[in-house]
Amino acid sequence: METLTDREFGELVQFIKQYCGINLSEKRELVLGRLNNYLEQGGFESFSDYFQHVANDFSGEAGAVLVNKLTTNHTYFLREPKHFEYLEKVALPYLAKTEGTRKDLRIWSAGCSTGEEPYTLAMIINSFFGLDKLCWDTKILATDISSAVLTKAQQAAYPNNQLETMPSGWRTRYFQKLNEECSVVSEKIRAEVIFRRLNLMQEAFPFKKGFHIIFCRNVMIYFDADTRRELINRFYDRTEPGGYLFIGHSESLTRGESGYTQVAPAIYRKG
Repeated sequence: METLTDREFGELVQFIKQYCGINLSEKRELVLGRLNNYLEQGGFESFSDYFQHVANDFSGEAGAVLVNKLTTNHTYFLREPKHFEYLEKVALPYLAKTEGTRKDLRIWSAGCSTGEEPYTLAMIINSFFGLDKLCWDTKILATDISSAVLTKAQQAAYPNNQLETMPSGWRTRYFQKLNEECSVVSEKIRAEVIFRRLNLMQEAFPFKKGFHIIFCRNVMIYFDADTRRELINRFYDRTEPGGYLFIGHSESLTRGESGYTQVAPAIYRKG
C-alpha cells in the first residue's frame, strides 16, 4: 500500500476543493482506501506522481475520474419520492398554468449521475401532460462532472430489479425488456433528456435562459458552507421567477443565505 504523506494529502484536498468544490479535509482514510489500488493498477509510483498526472491533464478527464473515485454515485428511480409527488401535484400544475402561453418548460438535473433522476423526471412530465405533451417543449438538461456516469446514463439500460419500486404502468409504458436481467428506457423518454458534461464549479454556467425546475440532490453534502452558499446563489440566478429548486433531504439552506423560500422539505421556490 502506498503511503499518503501530509503534503500529498494537503495537495489533494486543495486540488479537489478548487476543481469541484468537494471538501475532503476529514476524509484521509477514504482517500487512501479508494485510490491505493487505482494507483497500483495505473503504474503510478506515488500519490505525488498520480496528482501530477491529474494536474497536467488539461482535458479535465483525469480530474473527473479522480472525483468519481472519491464520491458515491448511488442513485435509483424515484429516489426521495416526496419530491416527485410535490412536482406532480404542486409544481407542474402551477408551471403549466403560468407557462401555458409559451409552453416552454426548462428543467435541469444537476449531478445526474447514471440517469435515473432525469429519466424519472421525463416520465413524470410525460404522464402529467398526456396528449398535451406534444404542444410543450419540456426537454430536460442532465449534467454531471463524470464522463463515465454520463456514458452509462446515455445507454439507459438498468437491472430489472431496480424497476420494482416503479408503478407497474410505467414499467410497461416507459421500458423495453432486453432480457431477464436488464431493461432499457424507451426511445420516447430518452429523447426528452439531453446529457452534457458540466463542472458545477466552473466560473459561469453556459446557459442563455433560466430554468423553471432545478434538481441538485445529494451533491452539496460534499461541500463546505461557503461553497454551498455560492452554488445556491448561482442556482438562484439561473432560476426563473416562480421556479423551484429541489435539494437532498440530508441537505439544507440556511435562512437568509439566498432569495429562495422553502415551500416543502428540501424544496425551495424563487418568488
